Amino acid sequence: MLFAKNIFVGMRPECFLLPRLTISFWRSMSTKPQKKSEAKAPHLKTFKIYRYDPQDKKKKGHMQKYTINLNDCRPMVLDALLKIKTEQDSSLSFRRSCREGICGSCGMNIDGVNRLACTHKIKLKGTTKIYPLPHMYVIKDLVVDFSKFIEQHKRIMPYLIREKAHAEGKDQCLQSIKDRDSLIGYVECILCACCSTSCPEYWWHGHTKAPNDFLGPAALLNAYRWIKDTRDEGTKLRLSKLTNYYNLYRCHQINNCTKCCPKRLAPGKAIADLRLLVANFKKKKKGDLEGNLPSDPHKACEPKEDC
Repeated sequence: MLFAKNIFVGMRPECFLLPRLTISFWRSMSTKPQKKSEAKAPHLKTFKIYRYDPQDKKKKGHMQKYTINLNDCRPMVLDALLKIKTEQDSSLSFRRSCREGICGSCGMNIDGVNRLACTHKIKLKGTTKIYPLPHMYVIKDLVVDFSKFIEQHKRIMPYLIREKAHAEGKDQCLQSIKDRDSLIGYVECILCACCSTSCPEYWWHGHTKAPNDFLGPAALLNAYRWIKDTRDEGTKLRLSKLTNYYNLYRCHQINNCTKCCPKRLAPGKAIADLRLLVANFKKKKKGDLEGNLPSDPHKACEPKEDC
């Protein structure tokens, strides 16, 4: 046993290298050769996309077919549109930005439902039909005019209203964590217009002249969001802007807006709560915290000795 333990004492490390190389060589020779992976059969998918070019006055809006191979395409509808634009038709126009369901730029009608192209997966079977958002003025192809939609959003005053003037950037409004959590389900709106353009009442009265126009689910959801915010002090002013019959009461609670919202919000419920506030059947809840505190924007930037 003493000989077995001390047999390798004093030997150089190079002495162990040759046996290891020999073993690894014979192991590599004994393994079976790997089979070459067979090429996948192309998985063809057809898209019918609405096309409209305002410069070509002879052609009216029409549907155009495109076929792509899904084997070399990522899974979302926006990926397919980018592939078509890059490889087949560079004249195809559509909006996109974040590709993560945050900016709301790529809202369009996909297979009859308003969706975000960046978050909707491609159906593997059948033909996918893509249209611009319904009942909106088309600028080109899948790009629609948001001028009226944005103007209606401005009218609900989407900002905090405070009774006392305070220096901008020097005061911060207090709000408890509980009150902030009560805004969940309202602050996530990304203004993609999927809800408003799915509403039949918005189709009929959304584009009439102000102030006798229906503001739509998106604007009314955001109006309730700012009224519900405990830091806001302009509730009476906001409600006075919604007393017009067409602005608020034209909603028939069809709830197409709730069904198609890509952020899973409930504009129908917000509109119902707004009606109760306007009719004085409901009052705004008082916040747990009130008032302001002086803010120091440079405090977080100051270096600390403990760090």
